[in-house]
Amino acid sequence: MAKAKFDRSKPHVNIGTIGHVDHGKTTLTAAITKYFGDFRAYDQIDGAPEEKARGITISTAHVEYETENRHYAHVDCPGHADYVKNMITGAAQMDGAILVVNAADGPMPQTREHILLGRQVGIPYMVVYMNKVDQVDDEELLELVEMEIRELLSSYDYPGDDIPVIKGSALAAMEGRDEAIGENSIRELMAA
Repeated sequence: MAKAKFDRSKPHVNIGTIGHVDHGKTTLTAAITKYFGDFRAYDQIDGAPEEKARGITISTAHVEYETENRHYAHVDCPGHADYVKNMITGAAQMDGAILVVNAADGPMPQTREHILLGRQVGIPYMVVYMNKVDQVDDEELLELVEMEIRELLSSYDYPGDDIPVIKGSALAAMEGRDEAIGENSIRELMAA
């Protein structure tokens, strides 16, 4: 497969996906590449045999893509507690992070840990992708989860009230269904 030709005159931004295990970081990364880069299925992002066998990200994975305004180098960080050292290695190079939170679960232990580690390694900016919103029927529950995320970010000195929170479904975006929570949410995320 040939390497994509990227416009090197665009500003270069290092970003990554962080968050709790199984909240959809790798699926979101794959969905972004579907619309903005050379598409890589989530099982191609997790490349090592152990990652494929266990269905989790262990080491950081790198993809590149670009939007109209920027060129991105994207690090997909592991969410599993056992691989937090690998997450820190990836986070130390980031200009910003996409915090992925499962809308049905809300913030979980690794969500908190990743926000804290992001603060400690100096990630200056975060946006939130509230994933799997198609699994939540109650709009009030989505609002409560968003409030909880904003309070958590504020407690670690991020501007919780000002951080964009995009609601969507990375899987819907991958499968090309439910455009409002699928493709449109990915485009909104990349514009944030």
